[in-house]
This record gives sequence, structure tokens and C-alpha cells, in this order.
Amino acid sequence: MAKNSVVNTVYTSEDSDFAWIQRTFQKKDYSVSQKMFPIEVARVARAFHRQIPGYKTSPLVSLTNLAQMLGVDSIWIKDEAQRLELNSFKVMGGSFAVYRLLQKKLGLSDEEMSFEYLMSSDCKKKLGNVIFASATDGNHGRGLAWITNKLGYKCIIYVHSATSQPRIDAIKQFGATVKVIKGNYDDAVRKCNEDAIKNGWQVVSDTSWEGYTEIPTWIMQGYNTMLLETQEQFASQGITCPTHIFVQAGVGALAASVIGFYSALFKEKSPKFVVVEPTNAACLYETAKYNDGKCHNVTGDLDTIMAGLACGEPSPIAWEVLSRQADVFLKVPDYIAARGMRILATPLHDDPLVISGESGAVSLGALYAMLSATKDKNADQHTEQLKNILGIDRSSKILFINTERNTDPIRFRQIIWDGMDPVPERFWSER
Repeated sequence: MAKNSVVNTVYTSEDSDFAWIQRTFQKKDYSVSQKMFPIEVARVARAFHRQIPGYKTSPLVSLTNLAQMLGVDSIWIKDEAQRLELNSFKVMGGSFAVYRLLQKKLGLSDEEMSFEYLMSSDCKKKLGNVIFASATDGNHGRGLAWITNKLGYKCIIYVHSATSQPRIDAIKQFGATVKVIKGNYDDAVRKCNEDAIKNGWQVVSDTSWEGYTEIPTWIMQGYNTMLLETQEQFASQGITCPTHIFVQAGVGALAASVIGFYSALFKEKSPKFVVVEPTNAACLYETAKYNDGKCHNVTGDLDTIMAGLACGEPSPIAWEVLSRQADVFLKVPDYIAARGMRILATPLHDDPLVISGESGAVSLGALYAMLSATKDKNADQHTEQLKNILGIDRSSKILFINTERNTDPIRFRQIIWDGMDPVPERFWSER
């Protein structure tokens, strides 16, 4: 894509904790999305996932009363908190990458491969002693540990030193060895890769780097199963496509999967795409701000309650998609995620209850902050600009993905019960 084919407008204000980048395209380029996320591959991924014992379509729920309160047509939550026994979407990517990797090693076609064959002694005899490894903030490592445990392989997971004990224990329960590395998530990624090269382990990482792109691509393609489900669920409601999608991001793999899928499928008729990140780990926001065709890192301890999004280095292959399709990059403070969790856990009237962790709720929290009137009228003017930029009105059908359940139960109770990360009083809603 030509360097001058996208124009950034950067909005920041002391009157609001929101900062965003609006991207104005001369013409969106759908070629990368079509290459990485063809509908045929999404169907292969879902065919594989359907063979996993316990698989079922995760719910797509409507928050009708919240939508009415905020003045939009509908708010939809794809609830991955109920995915298999992992309570997170991450297993969809890791399991499909393992499938593709073993398929490649065996030289078999999709017709010849099956979950049952992967479980067989004949398969293990042909593959030998494969040891899998990855770095994680929690959910990806847990998903990889789960699928490798199912298939009978060893797994080594690297986590950074700020990873909570409940998240570490959740990985260990599926038989993985967990190594705690001093530093942040990106330090754990580097150490995992160094050790894997020394020991001959197979890395299954959801971020990419130079020379390592195939497996992260498979992971992103695996996420497309939930988007195929979503489109079928929308069709049953008479909806062709949402008008807006808000999606949270760490390295950008989920965001690229979601945006790439919808861009490949609908092209010029795609929804408006908003990528949401924590203020202290907004590596995609920083990359978009520079707008020079390169990825830009955020350094430091990446301090945020959104553990799954605490990533300082973008995935280059994810950026290839996001740079061509994302309309707005938005960074928000932790209290936005905490409020999103409380909104989902205390629904209006007969809206369904949704249990969400910090990373799963931040995008809904961002929409609420954008559309709800507050005591601070200057802040309201700021967020009103973003609402107008995105064209959000009474006809808007907005999709969110609750990527995780309360994977850290102690932190969840601190936020929901104890009021951790409260909303500053000047931003309290007046509705």
C-alpha cells in the first residue's frame, strides 16, 4: 500500500482519557485480507473444530436495553466465555495451528486429516517426540496446553513475572511446564524462542516476527471459526452484517482476524472497524500514529489490568491487515475495562448476564464512555467527535467479542465487588 494512501488524524485531549487516530483511506486495499482469510480456509478451520469433543457454537447475545439506553439499534456480544472448557477464544487459534503444523509434518490433505487420527498411536509413531512451546499472557498458553494435552504431547509455556498465579495455575492444570521470565510479555516471547531453538522445540506463537509468519497466520485463521458462527447467527436474526465492530488488541492477531474476515467477505460493504488498546500498551496505536509502514514498539512494564492485551510489540502480519482496513485506533485507561466488566455483570432489565474478564470487556466499556452523557461536558464534546466520525446513530448494529471469562477470579471480584479501578467522578454517567 502506498505510504500516502492513508491519512491520519490524531485526536487527544486533556478533557478526556480517550485518544484516537482516525484513518482516512483514498481507497482500502482488500488483497491481503482476501489472501489470508478466504472463506474456504475458515470453513476448514470450523470443520476441524467441530470434531473436538465438547465443541459447540458459542452464544451471540443481544443487549437490547443497553442499546436503547445508548441510542443505537443493537449491541451484540459474541460470548467466547463459554468456549469449550477454556472460557476463552484463544483455543480456537492454537488448536488449528497445531492441526496445520502436524498436517504439514505428515503430508496429509484436509480430507485425510481428522481429530481422531491425531489422537491415534499411528499418528504419534510417525511424528515422534514433538515438544510444543509458547509465550503467553494467559489464555493462549492455556489453550495450547489444553490441545497438546489432549493429543498427548509435552508443552512448555513461558509467562512474564507479572502474570497472576491463577493464570499460571490454569495453564499447569493441563500438564504444561510453566517458566516465569523476568520482564514483560515481549521478554517472555524472546526467551521462549531462544530456548526453543536450543532445544529443538516447536514454537506455536500468536505473534509474528521476521522468518516466523506461517504459524501465526494459522492461529488467526483458526479464530475465523467464531466469525463464521457469528454470521450464521446474524443471518438467523435477518441481519446481513453489523455496521460497526469494536475489537480489542494486544499484538493484533484477534483484531486482524476479525477485521480481515469481514473485509474479505464484504469488501466495500464492510463495517466500520475500531481497534481498542490499553493506554499503557498501545503498540498498534503508536504504529498507526507514525504511519511510516513500520511497526513501532511500546516499552516498559506495560502496566494494565488487561493482562491479555499487555503487549508492546505488534505482530507484523497482523499489522499488514490492520493498516489497510482499521478505521480508528483507540487507546483507553484501565477504568474503561473495569466499567465494561461491571456493565456486563449487572445488565439492564432482562438483558442477559455476561461474565467477562478485563480484556474481554474493554471495547464495550469504550463504546459506553463514548455514548453516555457525563458530568464533564468538555469530555462529552470530545467523545461526540468520535461518535460522529464513526457515524454511530440509531441505525447502528454494533458487534463486540467477549474474548474471555473471569480467568483471574480474584481480580474479577476485586473489580466487581470491591470497586477496583473506579471511574473518575467527572466521567460518571448522568443517564
